[in-house]
Amino acid sequence: MSFSPIILWTDALIYLFVAIVFFIVWYIRRHEHLLAQWKRVGHSASGMSALTVLIFFLAIGLLDTVHFRPALDHKNNQNETIYSVEVLSLLDVLVAPLRTQVEKTYSAPLAAHLYAKETIERDGKQVRTFARLQFGGAHLQDPDKEHSADITQLALKGLACGLLIWSVLSVGLIARLSHRSRQNFAPYLLAIWRRNTEIPWRAILITLLILLLIIGCITALAGHYHVLGTDKVGQDILYQSLKSIRVALVIGTLTTLIMLPFALLLGIMAGYFRGWVDDVIQYIYTTLNSIPSVLLIAAAVLMMQVYIETHPELFDTIASRADLRLLFLCMILGITSWTGLCRLLRGETLKLRELEYIQAAHAFGVSHWRVISRHILPNVMHIVLIATVMDFSGLVLAEAVLSYVGVGVDPSMISFGTMINAARLEMAREPMVWWALLAAFSFMFTLVLSANLFADAVQNALDPRIRTLRQRTVLSRFGKKEKSVKDNAPEATAAAKSSSHP
Repeated sequence: MSFSPIILWTDALIYLFVAIVFFIVWYIRRHEHLLAQWKRVGHSASGMSALTVLIFFLAIGLLDTVHFRPALDHKNNQNETIYSVEVLSLLDVLVAPLRTQVEKTYSAPLAAHLYAKETIERDGKQVRTFARLQFGGAHLQDPDKEHSADITQLALKGLACGLLIWSVLSVGLIARLSHRSRQNFAPYLLAIWRRNTEIPWRAILITLLILLLIIGCITALAGHYHVLGTDKVGQDILYQSLKSIRVALVIGTLTTLIMLPFALLLGIMAGYFRGWVDDVIQYIYTTLNSIPSVLLIAAAVLMMQVYIETHPELFDTIASRADLRLLFLCMILGITSWTGLCRLLRGETLKLRELEYIQAAHAFGVSHWRVISRHILPNVMHIVLIATVMDFSGLVLAEAVLSYVGVGVDPSMISFGTMINAARLEMAREPMVWWALLAAFSFMFTLVLSANLFADAVQNALDPRIRTLRQRTVLSRFGKKEKSVKDNAPEATAAAKSSSHP
């Protein structure tokens, strides 16, 4: 199959973001003090389980980022290959049946008939009944009798395949970990089950098992049914949900890339230089906060839409036009959402610049920019990491809200917001179409919940105030035990020994 690779604007920025992440991982692994902080993130069972789910979403988003234009069967007069105007991705190729098997109109999840009655001709007579689907359950001879048994059989096959894949992956992972720790397989497996390992592998493996069971079941059923039903034009809801993941990830990651330079530069400058620099920066972000963000975003997106419509010659495909609007939406969200992080960095820098080692650097004549790069910036990075990870879920929800009110992504682009906007009218029809809204809500809820749990783990590991509070709590507990030793030595000593050996 011949194809022409296409790199959209958001694709290039995502590749840049992935390269930055790999560089940061490489840099952290070369510095022990940074690696020790991130190892504390790996000690959280909930955080690592959430990271496992996030990796699944990231894999789907990256597969949907590699775009190309397939070649058509015929050629032009110069015998040159003609490529389609439709832009596809690797995800579209992997889930091609979901994309191409389009029904006539609505169908319920795992159904074999349309959701609404229509007039069809049967035995020379016109009758009003539920018509058979063209693809969903088409392999059944008698859906009324075979439907339930067929779904059960396919689901069990999918669960068995998921369990088999999980078993192979688990055995390979445990064998590698036991070899690295120079232990036998069985003792290391027992240590994982008893949660005696540094990284909570038991929680990770349980989460991976649940994911693979769900994926196996859905994959087995998706080949013969529409697992989450179809929409008004017969398009598969599961396909729309998978395509919406990339838009949510793009909104969260690219907006962060655009927001960070403003927040870092202005926040540290305001706290470090103070005086008129601080006054100007405070005036800028106070004025920006006084403008309702929704109105500012709506005005900017509408202006961009007018430019796109008046210059159609600049865009070869519909996907490039929708991608430019998505990029512009990320830019507007980034410009309007840096103020909160900037305020946090300003306050932290005001505190850091008064510490002794900063004053000593000034006394030795160290330049301001060297003090900022060597002393201020490394000590505020925990705030940057925590704020960006926690803002990710808010940005995903912001896209859904903006697309719902019509100022979000392009209508031709599938996202959680456009799915919810389409489901708004479907909920009011009779009979009610509920599965599109439920699918969008379930995927978005899982993504946001995983991001929030991982953000909590990052905050607990990197925030020095939380670590100090925990150390004080531990010290106060030992202090009480030491006090009780004086009152009742035998009992207190036994209690102290039991508490010191978990």
